[in-house]
This record gives sequence, C-alpha cells and structure tokens, in this order.
Amino acid sequence: MMAASLLRRDKKATAAHLKADLNRTDNCAGARQLQELLDTVLNPETPATDTEALDWCKCLIAGGDGFDEFCKTVRSYDNATLCGLVWTANFVAYRCRTCGISPCMSLCAECFNNGDHTGHDFNMFRSQAGGACDCGDSNVMRESGFCRRHRLKTGENVPSVPRELLLMSEMVLPRFIISVIQYLREGYTEPGEGTDSGSERDLQKVLQQLEPQISFLEELTKMGGAMRTVLTKILTNQQTFKDLSMGQEGSPYAKQNYEKYLSALKNSGLVSVEEKALPASAESPAGEEEATGALASSGAAAAGSTEEASKEEDPDGGQALGQRKRVKLSSTTKDTSIMDSLKHKCFLEELLFWTIKYEFPQKMVTFLLNMLPDQDYKITFTKTFVQHYAFIMKTLMKSHESDTMSNRIVHISVQLFSNEELARHVTEECQLLDVMVTVLLYMMESCLVKSELQDEEKSRHVVVNCGEALLKNNTYWPLVSDFINILSHQSVAKKFLEDHSLLMLWMSFVSFFQGMNLNKREMNEHVEFESQTYYAAFAAELEACAQPMWGLLTHCKVKETQEYTKTVVRYCLEALQLWFDAIGFVDEPAPNQVTFHLPLHRYYAMFLSKAVKCQGLDLDSLLPDQEMLMKIMVHPLQIQASLSEIHSNMWVRNGLQIKGQAMTYVQSHFCNSMIDPDIYLLQVCASRLDPDYFISSVFERFKVVDLLTMASVHQNALLDSEQERPMLEGALTFLVILTSLRLHLGMTDDEILRSEMVSQLCMNDRTHSSLLDLIPENPNPKSGIVPGSCSFEEMLSAVADFKAPVFEPGGSMQQGMYTPKAEVWEKEFDPIMVVLRTVYRRDVQSAMDRYAAFLKQSGIHTGNPWPPYKERSPLHPSYKGLVQLLHCKTLHIVIFTLLYKIWMDHQNMSEHVLCMVLYLIELGLDNQDQEHKEEEEPCIEEHCHDSWFPGTSLLSNLHHVINFVRVRVPETAPEVKREPPPSTSTEATSFGPNLREAQVFSLVAERRRKFQEIINRSSTEASAQVVRPKSSSTRWVPPGTPPQLVTEILEVRESMLSLLIKLHQKLSAKQNSLPAGWLEEAAAAAEAAAAEAAAGGGPADAGRHTHGDGITAIERILTKAAGRSRHSQRSIQEICGKVCPPVPPKKSSPADKKTLDKEERRTRARERQQKLLAEFASRQKSFMETAMDVESPDGEAAMDLGLTELMDSEILYDCVICGQSGPSTEDRPTGLVVLLQASSVLGHRCKTGEAKKLPTSDEEHIYAADTCGVAHDLRLALMQRFFRESSCLQSVSIGWDGGVYVQTCGHTLHIDCHKSYMESLRNDQVLQGFSVDKGEFTCPLCRQFANSVIPCRPGPGLEAGAWHCPSNKKPSVLVKEVEDLQGLMAPFPTVSNLSKEMELVIKDIKNTTQKKYMDYGKNPGSPDNDFLFMYSVARTNLELELVHRGGHLCSGGASGAAKRSCLNQLFQVLATHMRLYSIDSAYNPWTRLTQVTKSQLEEGPEVDRREVAMLFRDVPSLLIIFVLTMPQPLRKEHFTCVVKMLYNLQFVQALAALSAQFSPEERQAWSMSGTPKKNAANGEKCFEALLSHVIGELSSDETIYRLNAAEPTVLSSSVWSPQSIEFSLRQFCLPYLRIASLLQHHLYGDVLTECLELVPFRSPQTLLVQDPQWGAPRLLQLPDNYNILFQYYHRKACSACQKVPKDPALCLVCGTFVCLKGPCCKQQGTCECVLHSQHCGAATGIFLLINASVIIIIRGHRFCLWGSVYLDAHGEEDRDLRRGKPLFLCAERYRVLEQQWVSHTFDHINKRWGPHYNGL
Repeated sequence: MMAASLLRRDKKATAAHLKADLNRTDNCAGARQLQELLDTVLNPETPATDTEALDWCKCLIAGGDGFDEFCKTVRSYDNATLCGLVWTANFVAYRCRTCGISPCMSLCAECFNNGDHTGHDFNMFRSQAGGACDCGDSNVMRESGFCRRHRLKTGENVPSVPRELLLMSEMVLPRFIISVIQYLREGYTEPGEGTDSGSERDLQKVLQQLEPQISFLEELTKMGGAMRTVLTKILTNQQTFKDLSMGQEGSPYAKQNYEKYLSALKNSGLVSVEEKALPASAESPAGEEEATGALASSGAAAAGSTEEASKEEDPDGGQALGQRKRVKLSSTTKDTSIMDSLKHKCFLEELLFWTIKYEFPQKMVTFLLNMLPDQDYKITFTKTFVQHYAFIMKTLMKSHESDTMSNRIVHISVQLFSNEELARHVTEECQLLDVMVTVLLYMMESCLVKSELQDEEKSRHVVVNCGEALLKNNTYWPLVSDFINILSHQSVAKKFLEDHSLLMLWMSFVSFFQGMNLNKREMNEHVEFESQTYYAAFAAELEACAQPMWGLLTHCKVKETQEYTKTVVRYCLEALQLWFDAIGFVDEPAPNQVTFHLPLHRYYAMFLSKAVKCQGLDLDSLLPDQEMLMKIMVHPLQIQASLSEIHSNMWVRNGLQIKGQAMTYVQSHFCNSMIDPDIYLLQVCASRLDPDYFISSVFERFKVVDLLTMASVHQNALLDSEQERPMLEGALTFLVILTSLRLHLGMTDDEILRSEMVSQLCMNDRTHSSLLDLIPENPNPKSGIVPGSCSFEEMLSAVADFKAPVFEPGGSMQQGMYTPKAEVWEKEFDPIMVVLRTVYRRDVQSAMDRYAAFLKQSGIHTGNPWPPYKERSPLHPSYKGLVQLLHCKTLHIVIFTLLYKIWMDHQNMSEHVLCMVLYLIELGLDNQDQEHKEEEEPCIEEHCHDSWFPGTSLLSNLHHVINFVRVRVPETAPEVKREPPPSTSTEATSFGPNLREAQVFSLVAERRRKFQEIINRSSTEASAQVVRPKSSSTRWVPPGTPPQLVTEILEVRESMLSLLIKLHQKLSAKQNSLPAGWLEEAAAAAEAAAAEAAAGGGPADAGRHTHGDGITAIERILTKAAGRSRHSQRSIQEICGKVCPPVPPKKSSPADKKTLDKEERRTRARERQQKLLAEFASRQKSFMETAMDVESPDGEAAMDLGLTELMDSEILYDCVICGQSGPSTEDRPTGLVVLLQASSVLGHRCKTGEAKKLPTSDEEHIYAADTCGVAHDLRLALMQRFFRESSCLQSVSIGWDGGVYVQTCGHTLHIDCHKSYMESLRNDQVLQGFSVDKGEFTCPLCRQFANSVIPCRPGPGLEAGAWHCPSNKKPSVLVKEVEDLQGLMAPFPTVSNLSKEMELVIKDIKNTTQKKYMDYGKNPGSPDNDFLFMYSVARTNLELELVHRGGHLCSGGASGAAKRSCLNQLFQVLATHMRLYSIDSAYNPWTRLTQVTKSQLEEGPEVDRREVAMLFRDVPSLLIIFVLTMPQPLRKEHFTCVVKMLYNLQFVQALAALSAQFSPEERQAWSMSGTPKKNAANGEKCFEALLSHVIGELSSDETIYRLNAAEPTVLSSSVWSPQSIEFSLRQFCLPYLRIASLLQHHLYGDVLTECLELVPFRSPQTLLVQDPQWGAPRLLQLPDNYNILFQYYHRKACSACQKVPKDPALCLVCGTFVCLKGPCCKQQGTCECVLHSQHCGAATGIFLLINASVIIIIRGHRFCLWGSVYLDAHGEEDRDLRRGKPLFLCAERYRVLEQQWVSHTFDHINKRWGPHYNGL
C-alpha cells in the first residue's frame, strides 16, 4: 500500500523523504518503506526494456539531488591511487619497457604524456584485446614512470566519505544487482535447445535489452573509489547473496528463476557442490570445505562422466577430420572436481558465471575490470576467476566466436596475473597451477589421435591432431598465455618446479606434441590435397611447449637452482623413455617419415645447456646410458637429413607445404626453440658416443653411403643420381656445423648476439626493425630484447654502419639501412652461421656475393672467393669429446675417398664438397685431440693391413700412404675393363703381394659393429656380429636386378697430403704450382706476419691466407700441417719435389680441353657482347635525334644543331609503333603522346610563398580565402555584377582550379597505329593499372602513362625564314594589318582525318575536367563559355610552366623547365578550334585598344554598362585571345605588335592601380609634378608624366578614388618615392611580360630572355586595386613530431557525422579532415576522400592516413600508396604504426612529394596504381 502511494509521488521528493527517514537513528520504518518500494519498482516480471525502474534507482541513489550532481559529489571523495582506465580493442595505448616490471604493462595516453619517459624504450600500440592503465600500480611498473597525478598519490589525502551520502546506494544497489542477475537467468537458453544460431541471437537480444542497466553499473564504477568500496561490499557479501539469491519466500517467480539458474549450472556439466558430494563436506572440517569444494584441488579431464563425454564429442563427431579417429584417454585425473564443480557464494561469483555463459559481453567485462582498483575486490575477483577457470575454458572450446571470446578472457586475466603478489597468493590459496595444467591437459585431450610414427600398428603413443579447430584456430591461446604469464613470476615458477606431480603432468602434456604432424614422403603420386596444418603445429609447439620452457629456464640461472634443473631433466628422460616404448622404437627410424616436433628432446637439451652453462653442473651426471643416447640422437638427426632431402627436391610430391615446414623450422622466431636445441643435442650425443658410429650414422641417414667408394661407378639404392650431390653436400655441411657451432658450447650471450647480428647483416643490408625481428631473442619476454650485458644498440653500432636514406625525386623511397663494417667482413664473416640461419637458400649466395664484392673493392682478392674459414671460440670443457669426431678413422677414410674422387673427376663431386672437406681437415688440425699428441711421430707402417689408417689422429693420418683399395664395382665399370682378361693366375701373380694390403671399407657394416658393441658390452661372441651386417645388406639392395657386383683392386699409392697437393695443381691449372722450396718461403712469410701482428697487437695470420679461393685454402692447410708435425713437413717437401703430373694420363686430355674451351668461349662471348653494345648505341643515337626534333627545342644547343637545314622542309616524325618516319599529313596525321589532367595547383597558390601550418589544436585554423583560385572567382563574380556576360567572359582566365594541364613524353605515333594499339590493349586480359576504356594507355616506347594524342599540324618547321624576317613597317601599319587579320573569317576547315582528330582532342580536353570548372557563365555551354575555357587551357599551361621554371625565366629555374613541352601542338589545336568563333568587330578589344580618337574613359563604367572597361581586363588573357584567334601561323612582326600594344594597356593599368593606393595628398602632388615633364622632349616616355595624366583622367570620375579614401590602405603610411613606384610598376607588368616571352619562345623557338627580371612573380587582379604576386604552390607545413598530429587527429570527430572515424585522413593541400572509406560520409556511393579530391584538387588528392602514417594519392579513378614522410630515428617508415616508435618528419621526402604534386608527375613516378571504385 505504502509503495503504491510512494510510486505516485514525484521521484525526487520521494527519494529525499526516504533518505531523511533512513538517516534517523531508528530507521526501521524507512527501510521497510524503501524495500516495499523497490519490490514494486524492480519487479523482475516487468520487461527489462522498461526504463522506469532505472530512473527510480538513479533518483533513490542520489537521495533527492540530481543524479549528475550526486556523481560530482561522490567523485570529489575519490581516493584511488591507481588509474585503472579500462579500454577495449583498437584503443591506442603505450608501453614503456624501461618502466615496466611486467612485460604486459600498459599506460593510457594521458598518463603516458603526463609522465616522463624521455630516452626510454617505449612504443605506442593498438590494443588487440583491450587492457587497462597500470599507472600507480607499483607491482606492475616502477614508480619513476608514474604520471604526475599518480606519483603524488593525490587520492590519499581525500577526506573520508560522509555516511549519509552513500546510504541509499547501500540499500538500493543490492536489489538492483539481483534484478540484473534475475534478468540474466531468465533470458538464458542453452545453445543446444533450439538451432544454434537462434539461441545465440536470443542471448544477444537479452544483452541488448540489459544495455542501459549494465551501462548504469559501469557508470557507478567510474564515480571513483568511494562508490567502488560500496559496490565491493555488496558484490562480495555472502549474507546479502543468501538473502536475495533465492528470491522472497512468497514469490513463485523468484523460485522458478532460481531453478533456472540451477539447471544452467547443471547443463554446463557443473554440479553445485552440495549435491555432488555430501560426504566430502562431512569428512572435512568446516574451514577446509572451501578447498575441496569450490576451489577444488587439481585434476585432469576426461569429462566427468561417460555420457558427458559422448555429448562433448558429438558436435564435431561427424566431421572429426575424416580418417583420423579421435582417441579418448582414460581419466588421468587426480580429482575431477576441478573440471566440474562450482558453488556461488556471492553476487560477484554469479555475475562472473553469467558473464561466461553469455560469452563475455564487452560491457560486463568492462564493468568487472573497472572495479579492479579496489584492492579487496581485486583479491576476491581473482579467486572467483580462478574458481571458474575450468568452466571458462570449457565454454571457450564450445564457442562459435572463440576469437572475440579469447580476447575478452585475456583482457581480464592479464590484469590479474601480471601482478606477482596476487599470482602468488592465488597459487597458494586456490591451486592456480594445478588448475591451469589440468585444464590444459583437458583441452588437449579433446583432440588426440593415434601417432603413426615408427610402428603404426603397435604404437601406443597419442598426439594432438593439428587439423582440429582447437589447434587450427589457436583456441588454446588464452590459457597458454596466462600460464606463461604466471610462470614469469619467480615465486610461482619455483612452486611449479618443486611440485613433482605437477611436473609429471606437464611432461605428459608436452608429450602430446611429441611427433605431431607427421610427414610421410610421397613416393609415386603428387599429394592431391596439401594440408596447411603445419602452421598450427609450429604455433602450438612454440606457444604451448617452448614458451613455458623459456619461462622456467629464466628461473634456473644460478647454482642455487640446481635441484630444479636436475628434476626437470629426470622427468624429461622418463618421458622420453616412455615415448620410445610407446612408439615401439628399437634402433632404426622408419624410412621416409619426418616430424619436426620433438618438444621433449628440446626441453631436455635446453635444461642440459643451462645446467652446464649457468649452474656449473657436471654434464655426465645428467646424461643417460649410451643406449639411450643412441636413441635420443636418432630423431633430431632424421630432421637434419630430411632438411637436406627437402632442399634436394626429394619431397616435391608432398607439395609446397613441406618446404614451408623446413623454412619455419629455421626461421628466426622458431630457430632457438627448434633447430638450435636439436643441433646442441646432437653435439652432446656426438661428444659422448663412439665417433665412428656417429659419423657412419650421419652418412647412412643422409643416404650417401653408396657414393663413398673409390670406384668411379656405383649404384645407389636410395637416391637418384641428381640427388646425390646435394645430399653429400648436405651431410658434409651438417658435419661442419656440428663440429664448429659453439652457440651452446661455450659462447657468452654477447658473442652469440654478435654472431647472429653479423650473419644477418652479411646476407643483406637490414633496417633496424627487420634486424630486431631477425635476431632470435630469448622468447621469454621478461628478459627484455636480448639476453646479455651488452645491449642491442651498442652491439649494432660495433658491427655495422648506418646508411642514411637517400632521395632521388624519381627514385624509390629508400629507408635507413645498416651495413656491415669492413673489419666485420674481414674478420667475422662466418658462412657456417649464415647457412644455419638462412630461410631461403638464395641468402647464402647473397652473402657470398657481398663478401666477394667487399674483397674486390678492398683489393684483397679479385677472383671468386671460397667461404672463409673462421677460427672458433674454445669449447667448454664438458664438450671436449666433440673433437673426437674430427679424429676418427671413419671420417678420415671418407675424407680420403672424397679427395681421391674429386681429383679423379668422378661424377657428382662439386666445389662445395671439396670446400667442406677442406673445412673439416682444417677443423681437425685446429682442434687437436689431446690424447694423440705423444704417439704422433713414430708411426710404423706395418700395422695397417687390417684398417686403412694406423691411428685416429688426423695429423698422423694425413701423411699415411694408402696403396691398394679393394672396391665392389658393377661389371660394366671402367675399372673392370682395364684389367687383362681375367685369368685367375695372372691376377694372383700381378697382385699377389698387395692383396694383403688392399683396404675394404663398408660404412654400414662398421656402424652395425659399433652399435652391437655398445649394446652387448657383456657378450663378446662373434656370431652376433656376423649376423647383423647380413640383415643390413639385404636391406640396402633394392628390388630389380642391377648388374652383378665384382670385387676389384685399385692401385692408389696416395696419402691425403699428396692428394691435396695434386688438387692444388689441378685448381691452379699449373704443373708445378708448389715448387719444392715453397714451404720454407711460406713459413718465413708467416713468421714475418706474426712478428708484425705481435708488434701491432693484431691477430696473427690475418693476411693473405684467410681470404681467397680453394688454392689459398689448400696452402693454408698444408702450412698448418707442416707447422704442427715434422713428419708432415717432410712428406710435403718430398711430394713437392717429385712434382708428378697433376692427373693420371687417362683423364688429362679432357681437363686440358676444358680449360681451352673455357678461354675460347670467353673471348667469343666478349666479341658478341661488343657487337650488341655497338648496335644498341647506334639505335640510342638515332632515337635521341628524333626525340630532339619532336620537342620544341629548349636550349641554344638544339637551335644550332642543324636546324638550318630544316628551314623550309616539313618536320618528320617517327612513329614509335610502326617505326616509320615521315611528315604528318591531313590523311594520316601523326600525334604526340600526351597526358591530360585537371589541375588545381595554380588555384592553391597564396600571396606569400610560405606554406600554411597544419592545425594541431582546436585553436588553429586554415583559411582558404587568400588563395589564387578564390581571388579569381571573386573577381569574375564582381565583374558579372556590373558588365555584360560575354564581355566578362573574355576579360579573365579561368582554369586556376580544375584547369587542364597537358604534358608529353615527347614520343609520336600515327593516329591509326595508336587506335590499333588501344584495341590490342583492350583485348589484353592482363591486369593493368589503368583503364583502357577511359582512353588510358602507356607510351609504347617509354611506358609513361598517357591518355590522349594531340595531332601535329602538317606544314613547315617553326623556324621557316619568312616568319622570322625583321620588319621595318610603322606601328600604325602593323596595327591595321593585325586588325584586318582578325577580321578575316576562318576558312571553314575541310573535313579530314586531321580535323576529326582535332575535334576529338578538344572533346578529350573538355572531358578531362569536371563540368563545374568549365561553366562560369550564367548560361552553361554557351559559345562564350566554350571560348573562355579554350583560351584558359593555354593560359593554365603557360602559368604552370612558369611555376615549374621556379616562377621566372632565368635558366636556373626548376628541372620542370627542361621538361618536353607540347605547348606548340596544343596551341595549334586550340587555334584551329577557336577560329570557329569570330569576334564581333563592334566589340573587338583590339580596335578599342588602338583607337586614337575616342577617349577610353567615355566608356567608363557609368557610360556603358555592358562592356568591361579595358582597364579592368586581364592583359595576358587578351594576349592569348589575340594570338589564338588570328590565322595561323602568325608572323612574328604581328605577334610583336600585339605584345607591344597590350604592354601599353598593362602599363596604364599598373599606373591606375598604383594611383589608387596613394593618399589624396600624394595624388595631388604627383599629378602636379608630372605636368612639367609632359612638355620635355621625351615626356611621352617617362612614367611620371603618364602617372600624372592617369591621375588627372581618373579624378574626373569621383567614384574611383572615393572608395579608397573611406578605408585608408596599409600602404598609405609609407611615402612613395620614384624608386618604389618604379619597382611596383615593374612588379605589376612582369607577369604579363613573362607570359609573352614564354609564348614567343614556344611559337617561334626564340631563346628565352628575361625582360625586366629583378624579382620573381606572377599575375591576376581585383578590379582596379590589384596585387598580382602569387607565391609558389606549397603543401601544408606539417609538425616535426608525428605524435602531435596523431594525438590531435586520431580522436577528432568527423565534421559530417560527429563520430570518430575508423580511418581518419587529412588532405595535405588544404588541411581538410576526412573519413577514409567511411560509410557515414558517402554521397551517391562515393566516399569522402574521393569526393574531396574532386572538390579540392580536380581529382588529384594527397591524403595522410592518420592511423597508418602513410600517404595515399588519388588521381582520378586510380589511387596509389605513396609511402610515408614520417620516419623513425633509424630512417624507417612505420606503416600502420605497427612498431609505434616515435616518428619525425623527413623534410627531403616531403619536398619530393610536393615537387611531384607541383610538376604533376604522380602518374609517371609512382608505379603501383589500382582502381579505388570510389571506395576511399
């Protein structure tokens, strides 16, 4: 009853009354009244859209005041010390790495700009998922980075809140919140019930209806700390929740509503805890109930019950990616309660539950985040979030919008988990780590399949299926990102590393990825469908396995953490062992299979590396037994061999994606989590296993065992012959990398960074950002950019020089690049590192080319250099065993065999093979095996009959001579044929004694034997050893019947040294390349060099031996061998002394022939080249000559160039299409290729030559009123008010805005040829950057863009004598002649091809510009209008040429002056067209100009309203009208006469204009002073006399001067002296004279003369008082710092639609702010940028895109990206502001842009144009 009466009263009054009641001490009555009122107002059964309830709440909360005032009052009590501003996606925020403690720290623009970050490493970024400002939170960032407001902690001294202020809120809000929750309960429908999309739509609808309510909550959070405290109390109070959640007793609606909530819980697979496990709570004491219940401890996830599981699978069951069947694991769960139990105890928990159910609506997320500055709330909310974590991820997996949802989840979690304090708290209290690992396992278990690796049938291993949506769409990303985030906190990571059961769980998680995305080599057919799942696989390994690993590794850096490392290593090995068992692995990998994903191996490798490098652990203590090591080595080695196979095209049938995998594996973001650990692991295995076994495994894996035979012919069962060479090269390169790479074997972090940087810079010059991107950083973001003490920048400046960007106006925009310093090339270039790091093989070549270029340039070596050999940093003692690889017999036999094969020219050998072999020998010499030192010298030859070499030391084996080798060869091999017919007796006798010595070598058998030894250490029975090789031999013989193999014995009698020396001779092609005394000389030279180096402190032997080709390399090796062993020295001298012929006779001839051929071929090629060049030169010359004829010659040089002969002959033109040369005729006219474009450049000129400043604040503005175009429009409008239309239209020029500018490339073609050319373009289907239908094409010769052809008039050349003769006729005669000429009616042109073409061109010209730029008269399209437009085209082109010449005619004008001009042809066309209009003789300006009798003034304004007075006419326009309307060609004397007469008019105009600027007294004085001068002898000619005359004449009409007296002009203060008057007159007349002389130059080819040139200018006038000076056209002046511009414009609202545009843009010509692509500002389907370009630049627009910092050019219907004029500190563009580094204006680039605009060359210089379809 009460409530009803209250409802009727005024809301404010009621509120005030209730508030007063509640403030009494006894407030029961008031409280009851309020509750009743709320029951009615907030009745859950009224629809949510009813806003009445909301209004009531606002009023009640405000307690009778206005809600806005209430907000203000509450804000004044804001005690927050954090900023906490929450933003959503696409917001622009800042991140400062210098101030951040957490890598996720971010600041809003306001806090950033108010803090001091000068010199910090910061960047601006566009938020992907949303975020919140961390200013003021010392857990996340250092206090030094806080902004002023939060540093001073202004919040702390705010007075405390009066209780009554928020009393109403405390009463009303709980009811309001439960009503919101009830609406959410009511509106929710399970996605499964209806159709999917339908239910999703329903949820959206519910959210839309609730929009005002949630916005209201959001508003409350923004009121500051005081209100947040109230809300926190309400949201976290369990009692309030209990009282309200069920609803009142009596209300059936509320009960039903609560039921809905419970069923929603149930359907989510979540059980409210009470029902699930009553016993559980009974057993545990009350305090612990929470732990077992709501925040149940960890466990993993086969879904709770079986039917639940089947339900889970159903939606994707149908399309579970075809063949692969999903595998369900039996539950690995400690406690299922993590996955499926929840209980809500307060509003906050239920609100979060519904937020999740509704898939994280943005408003709800913002509300929940806005509350975070409240500490109590933060803790409770974080706990709640963790409690719902599993449920969140379940919802995410089912969601259709998983992307948006992921972003919103991370938006929340990053705020919670970046705070170490909080993360630790939740880890301890809520088992956060258990929860996360369990949920991750649960997630991945939903998409497991059986692994097909190794033994498909028996395999028990399961892996994730990369084709599943979960992996393909990266759905696991939020989870993993949170996990990485919390592992970055030391306290949390330690907990993780200490919890063994967690580590075991984690390892089982990692093993799901071990061996995923298996590739099987297609042997027969090309695969029909290339799956792209490999992206998903690489991303998953990097994000889910590698990044957590790097996170853990950061905490294992010191001795104290040894235990952690040991534990991880132990579990890794256990997991690996389990994996080997599961896939049924024995000792051989399955053939033709490879997986790039071995995360377990990599975990093991990285923890090993850290243990040895940072924690001082003993390597052997962490290694397993030999057998396990042999297994561990297999798969990484398989990957290395497969890389080689892929590059050898053995996997082509698998499609491109396999190449993609090989590239990704070594790519900079992956390499240190993939290839580096793999190689390190192999190095560890190699250092601990038997070297012979290891080497033979390598060659077997690379499938080149069969190739390693002394025989010249062999069969390879596994490779085609073209694959053998690349595979052999691959195997040797791999061995070199393995033995020489030191990344994990003892290099410091700084050395690593340096070598990475050098290798990237050697491949190509790099920009700063690409270098940052290419250097593999330690992926854990905590470590800053790069590990190590030395920063990236210091290192960069140590190894590279900065090349600043250069600008050629027509060239491409370059960026600042870094290029290696000379000493880096000399001492640090490491080809091995380059090979390891190249994604594309061509980069290796690029590095070698650059290296060769450097050597050439610095004169070190001119030929084709070999990759230089680089000394290595010493090995860490733990890895000394690696050196054994270089000192094992197997490798030496291989080296010997290969040297022999290369020397004998066997097939499939290459320079690269030799290079790598030499590299291995040299590595062996440099890394002596310690044990073999003493036994080096005494070497008894007799030991050798059983094996090739006596010992394992390379040094002693080098000079060991091998006499006979037994080889297995096919019967067809040349070795067989050479023997005498095989009678056993002869064989026995000839080889008898040697048979004992002949060596047999089979790598495979060798390897088997070693393997067996290792396996059966105990049993030494020979039988087992005999059995094994047999099986292997059967395995290696392919099906099919190859020719029978027979055993032959080869006589060799060589040692490695002798082979090296012979190869030296072979390479240098000299018999005696190493004379006997060679060594002594070399030694002496080396000593001298060493002494020098010691003196200079430089490294020894940096001299001639480091850089060079194979010859140098061999010499270097021989010198080293000699230096290290006396025995070798003796052998070398002996061999050199013998100087045997280089090659066995059998082969000598072809080799010689080869060299001969080479020489001959070279000379022939040279001759051919000379011939071609000569031909080219002659063509070029003839082309240049014709080009010179066509242009109207520009310089004197052209004038003298034999134009005299051309005098009377016709001009000849070359057609660039058919190549014929001839005159232009009426029937077959020739035309000039031109580009017509509308231009408003002239109209944008201002009085001053200064550029206008772009506004960057609301106070600044740009006014367009002072531009040339506006001034002319005003003048014409003013005339039209007073004078007759047709006369007005002949007294001015138009075309300042939208005038047609004509330019040409100077090439000519027949017009009929052009038509067929256009036809062919039309039929050409290739995508062109231009539109053929609009007549556009590119010049067939120079490819310059054009859109029309101007016909050339037939007739004699310009210079024909008659037109040039000086005349002595009197002026009066000439005047009469001119008048008669004008009176001549034009002979009506005969219709010919030429005249048709002329008309077409006129049509083209008219179509070039828009209608509005042609119709200035009152009746559009009238002849007067047409006439005006035509002569204005000529004016526009003359004026623009002046602008291009820099505004004056001095030869020092801009480069524009030299442009090929087509004005002559243009005039011919215009003249022909304008002769169709005759000028009415009564109004002919010429007669009025030259009449002597009548005074002009009688026709002054008041006498005849119709004609424009001569004084008001624009003289240059008259000049052009006269020239164009008289019969062509015009005699020069007549032209001069016209110019002179018009000059008189111009001069009088100047005097009149000047006199109008005088004060009356000055006028009087000048009028008097001029009178006496009139009577002087030459009185007519001095300006004083004329001036006084003019003043006298004009004074008779008082209106003229009266206007002026009213407003004293600015100039009146200064007194006019004769000099200043003369100067002003000169300025006034100059523009006219310039135009006249330019015209004369084009019509008669005269050399340009500067008439009265003093200061540069140009021309127009306001009726009488004129100021004809216009500055050069300029673009706006931009601010230096891009941030100023960005901050102002990126938030600025569009003037048309008042919204902030998504892509704002700025016109750089006039400063207008427009929406790019904005649908809001479209007009008739055309977007705003295109509209503006038409309006402002006559279809040329230059726009700066604010959000991308780039400039786009719109030209007509096409557009192009021009580039950016803002560069960062390293001279780089930042397109789309991706890096967000500070950008600064690059003046040179801006100048280039302006110059292209003024010279109209956008079309020619920018190449990438595309159509914009009006969509910009």
